[in-house]
Amino acid sequence: MNDQEFKINLKLNTVAFIIATAGTLCFPQMLNLKENTLGFTNSIFSVFVWILCLYAVRWSLQTIDLKDRRGWSIAAVLSFLFTTAMLFGVRLDAVGNVDFKDPGLWIALPILTCLFAIFIRKFWNFLGGMEERKKDLAAHIRIPVTPAKAVRYRNVLTFFFLLVCWLPVFLAVYPGFFVYDAQDEWLQVASRTFNTHHPLVHVLLLGGIVCAVHKYTDSYNLGIACYTLVQMAVVSGGFTYLLSFMRKRKVSKAIRIVSLFYFAFFPVIVMFTLCSAKDTLFTVALLFLLLALLGMGSETEAFFASRARQLFFVLSAVAMMLFRKNGVYAFAVMLPVLLFCHRAHLKRLCVLLAAIFLSYFLINGGLAAALHAESGENQELLTVPIQQLARTYKFNREVFAPEDVAALHEVLPEEALALYNPKLSDPVKVRFQNEAFAADRLKYVRLWLRIGLKKPLSYINAWLVNSYGFWYPDTVIDVYSGNTVFTFTYADSSYFGYEVEEPGVRDSKIPWLDEAYRKLALEISQEKIPIYSMLYSPGGIFWCIAFVFAYVLYRRKYHLVVPYLMVLLIWLTVLLGPTYLPRYVLIFWFGMPLFAAMLSEEI
Repeated sequence: MNDQEFKINLKLNTVAFIIATAGTLCFPQMLNLKENTLGFTNSIFSVFVWILCLYAVRWSLQTIDLKDRRGWSIAAVLSFLFTTAMLFGVRLDAVGNVDFKDPGLWIALPILTCLFAIFIRKFWNFLGGMEERKKDLAAHIRIPVTPAKAVRYRNVLTFFFLLVCWLPVFLAVYPGFFVYDAQDEWLQVASRTFNTHHPLVHVLLLGGIVCAVHKYTDSYNLGIACYTLVQMAVVSGGFTYLLSFMRKRKVSKAIRIVSLFYFAFFPVIVMFTLCSAKDTLFTVALLFLLLALLGMGSETEAFFASRARQLFFVLSAVAMMLFRKNGVYAFAVMLPVLLFCHRAHLKRLCVLLAAIFLSYFLINGGLAAALHAESGENQELLTVPIQQLARTYKFNREVFAPEDVAALHEVLPEEALALYNPKLSDPVKVRFQNEAFAADRLKYVRLWLRIGLKKPLSYINAWLVNSYGFWYPDTVIDVYSGNTVFTFTYADSSYFGYEVEEPGVRDSKIPWLDEAYRKLALEISQEKIPIYSMLYSPGGIFWCIAFVFAYVLYRRKYHLVVPYLMVLLIWLTVLLGPTYLPRYVLIFWFGMPLFAAMLSEEI
């Protein structure tokens, strides 16, 4: 070893030692040790962590291009956001509050950001090397063209295979999971009294099937079962189309086989396939939209030359927006991105986008007019401000002047404010006085601003604790803890609303399997299994998606950026929602095989 090599190794070893040591010292800042830091600091486990960090940092620095400013910039931003999420999340999970005056927080942030940025860059290098090897291998492999008849046969077989795999669970939880506003949607159809609180398309579909079957069979259970079977067929068709799309794009057979069995047996997929919530059909439509956006980006000329592809794009976008309002907001933000990316086809794209929004407003507005649906609710859009005012009123009531208290009670009565739940806005939100707010909106906006200027950190914490389950991987979803529903009281987990709301009733045909899904939904069971638990974590999967999004941006795979951006925009809209539940980000699970294929293949 010459002097130059010795100096380089000395520098790398010194830097690795400093970063690994500082990182190990800061790790307790992102671990939920319940104030018992001795569990890490006074443990030989911390020595093992330090040794692993030292080796990993040294190995990474030796093989990374340190002059790649663009790569380091993107990795640093991702690492900073991830580190911030972990440091904030552990505090919110432990005490429900981030102490922004805590010096340990601000010392750990830059150190851990640096550490994770190094690991991110190393992993990106590894992925880049895999891509190059696959390209070399693909150049020597010819993939035979499958006859159209064989393709149709495979698709039919896939479709029914999924249904057969889901059938035992359907029988176990018969007539299906009739939950998450299902009773309210059914009542609208049964009573012929409609409102726009829930998407009218789903209200009519769910309530219409249940009421129609009940009319001819006198059985509500059979009506719920029929709706569940219809939804099972729709979801199976969606997954079949996705797997067929992946095969056309030459995604490896191994990934497609794993994806098929994942769709068939992974509990989150099965539970929501059998769940009456609008989120399932919304997610299928969103999945179709992602495939349309992917085709638009990777095969632009073919897309704009094909009427079928353009129609698929329009229909999937309209369906997505009709099943959830946040789909409208997310897609609206996507408009300038789409127009910029496809400015060479600006006229055609403008026609398609106009058709999408015109169809949405005509269908949604037409149904509201035809059904005389009542509107005027504001609390869904005001979830975050309502929680901010309620939290500040509970913990910092002294900042409210007498006139502020009087104004606040006009829209949020004292009994509503007393029910403040940091993780769930529903107890306060449902008692919001819409008439008072509509009479003088500016008055209450000023009240919100005035209190916020006095207690900005209270407002920030109110929003963070209401949404941190979407971005903190270690969250245990227990937002309904203590709430009593039709057949049980939520305890340590609210992962899934395992329930059959009235007028249905659970009539299990396979009790032991029914009990297994009850434990998955309502008990902390999967959370106790290391690594596997992250497959159920909205926050954990989000950071995987964010990692891949940053990677494709780094690799300049811009045709993949737009579909990922659509998913991230949907995620941003749910941060403004009433709580954090897996159903709001169901695309994380439904789209997981597609995300894996986009990462590992040239799709």
